[in-house]
Amino acid sequence: MNLELNWLDITTTLLGLAYILLEYKASVWLWIVGFVMQVLDIVLYYDKGLYADCGMEFYYIAMTIYGFWAWKYGKKRNQQPHEQLPVTHFKTSLILPWTIGTLIIWGILWYWLVQVGSTVPVADAFTTALSFVGIWALARKYLEQWLIWIVVDVVTCVLYFYKDIPFKASLYGLYVVIAIFGYFKWRRMMTQKA
Repeated sequence: MNLELNWLDITTTLLGLAYILLEYKASVWLWIVGFVMQVLDIVLYYDKGLYADCGMEFYYIAMTIYGFWAWKYGKKRNQQPHEQLPVTHFKTSLILPWTIGTLIIWGILWYWLVQVGSTVPVADAFTTALSFVGIWALARKYLEQWLIWIVVDVVTCVLYFYKDIPFKASLYGLYVVIAIFGYFKWRRMMTQKA
């Protein structure tokens, strides 16, 4: 393995590790690290032919800006003035619309990826579509965002090993473990606030 050829994979992997650890701690700094990582990921994914993932990074950048703002200045019902955005449950009323939206986006991306010659259209479209919900749920600090990321991370880990992005693939394997612990940490944070 040539480290010189994989510098972007290594750099974004290290940034990704910092990002997930900051997310685990519910630190607003995750959004700053995420922004830098996403800019570099655009280049990496385009180079590797992961066009849906590449396109998704533009959405991530927009959601990173929104997430930073929401965590610093956003409010939820029953939130005290000057209190940090609290961890809450994903609203039940949003489950059906987000599920339908995710399936529609998956189908559209799948079709588009077939047209542009992707070698992995089903998996690339799936992780991208589900990530739309995951990053939004993270920006709103919903506990269930961790469950969404577990699914995305398992599929992405396999996909990236297949596409010869070994460092990033290993990171996604680690993401699965951290997401499991993150879910329980955030759940404790949520119950301590109640």
